[in-house]
Amino acid sequence: MLKAMKAHHGCGEKDLARYTCFRAGGPVEIDGRLDKPAWRKAQKSARFVDLVSGVPGFLGTRMASLWDDENLYVAFWVEEPDVRARLAERDALVWTENDVEIFIGGEDCYYEFEINALGTVYEVFYIWQDAYKKGSRFDVPEFDLLSRRVDVLGGFQDALRWGKHQRGARWAVMDWDFPGLRAAVQVAGTINDASDIDTGWTAEIAFPWRGMKVLAGSRPVPPRDGDVWRMDFSRFELLEYCGVKAEPHPGWALNRHGVYDSHIPECFSFVHFSGQELK
Repeated sequence: MLKAMKAHHGCGEKDLARYTCFRAGGPVEIDGRLDKPAWRKAQKSARFVDLVSGVPGFLGTRMASLWDDENLYVAFWVEEPDVRARLAERDALVWTENDVEIFIGGEDCYYEFEINALGTVYEVFYIWQDAYKKGSRFDVPEFDLLSRRVDVLGGFQDALRWGKHQRGARWAVMDWDFPGLRAAVQVAGTINDASDIDTGWTAEIAFPWRGMKVLAGSRPVPPRDGDVWRMDFSRFELLEYCGVKAEPHPGWALNRHGVYDSHIPECFSFVHFSGQELK
């Protein structure tokens, strides 16, 4: 499958990042501040690279992740000389401005999380249409196509992705909320004020394992020492000058995808869970 994806998107196994997620020494308070001991000890990733070329982004972005028996924790450090964010309504399309994103790969499905510098969260649960069958684990009210707010990714009217992935289209459950999700941001500077130079912003997220069960499928949650999951960590940066926006605006991630598209599970990075606790 990776060879097929390479032909379509330009990501091969040699391009994929591998990150080791160690156990946290205790519960992590989610307030967006990353100067706490847990994150000072955590393994910080390399600088994010351009989604297409693999060249390091011209602004620094790094992530780190920890876990315990209750939660998966993710942190982002975002370099940004002019921190901007306008969208404040939950599930607003924050990918149209500056944001950081997490994709968590599942069995026949995956989950997308995004957040901007205002702390506005956008999230969607995706199910491959060929896996959405009567009697499957997706055949539940939580994913009912008639009563939920559902879109199609990779369908006929999705020109970016139509025919690009051999598995086809995905149902996108737009009103799905990750159970128990907690997220917070901190801005080092003055948001939406171009008169000064900012340092950037940080984001901190906790995903309870109890909310991962349908995503995990047959995999144990919490994971076991040595388990490997596929996840994507990325950032999109809106470039705008005198009212003109650069499209597509730059996208950076832990590894290249070969195309400006985050929705390629075969290009998600490898996250190795370690039972070792960082001291």
